Amino acid sequence: MAVKKGTRIRLLAKPDWGLGELVEDGSTNSLRVFFENAGVRQLAPSLAKYEVISGAAAKSAILDNLSVKALQPGARYFSVRHAIERFLELYPGGFYGEEYKSRERTYKAKASNLAKELLDAKVTGKKRQRGEYGEICLDALRVVNATNLIFPNEKMTLKDGLKSKQSSKRFAEGLCDLLAQPDLDETRFTRFAVVLQDIGAGKCTIASYFPYLVFPQAHMFVKPTVTQKAAELSAFDLNYKPDLNWFTYERVLEFSRRLRNDLKDLKPRDMIDVQSFMWCIAPEI
Repeated sequence: MAVKKGTRIRLLAKPDWGLGELVEDGSTNSLRVFFENAGVRQLAPSLAKYEVISGAAAKSAILDNLSVKALQPGARYFSVRHAIERFLELYPGGFYGEEYKSRERTYKAKASNLAKELLDAKVTGKKRQRGEYGEICLDALRVVNATNLIFPNEKMTLKDGLKSKQSSKRFAEGLCDLLAQPDLDETRFTRFAVVLQDIGAGKCTIASYFPYLVFPQAHMFVKPTVTQKAAELSAFDLNYKPDLNWFTYERVLEFSRRLRNDLKDLKPRDMIDVQSFMWCIAPEI
């Protein structure tokens, strides 16, 4: 029986491979299938007994966002199970172990608390009303310097870009709007991105850093190389664009939410834990 590309199946002899999707039309000689827990496999139809899965049972966060790169010869793929095994080798206590907390969690959580204190909408709102734009900028730089997540040269570029009163005013107003509420939308993100670009600091690291620390339940820090590598290893179609844009950030959030859900047994507290996990599954960076 011919099987069409896109058909979702489950291999009876290998249920632990999870749901699979035919990545090309099946022939009498072979079936090329991407499995959630095993990546791409070439199967002989005469030996591969499977059931076709449809309806609600065929839905899959992995297969629904499958990257074309993951189907190329030699592509590397880490199933969630494999990625968790690697993470637990590095941090046997998981997100609540002492080694993880000392190496990954504590300093980011401390920076998050500082960001919530200094960049809270009520605090910055009052300073904005009083025209204290320079103070808002100084507080933002304090938060930036609280971690090593942003490269030193990017920190310096941001600092240099805030020297003029006009630039500091535009940045402060854009930052206040960006952090007015956790439900970030395209308009506010894009407005802040334009300000960053105009002062020579149009980097996704800087744009994503502030919502990540102020609203760690909802937002993700974007380190371009690591984020792309983690998505690639996870076979997620990130559709990454190098310029600072809302679409890429939205896709990063989708990937982050999927990863957080996949990690539910490890009980990640927020996106700080998810970002740390993301870094660990792309260790060669």
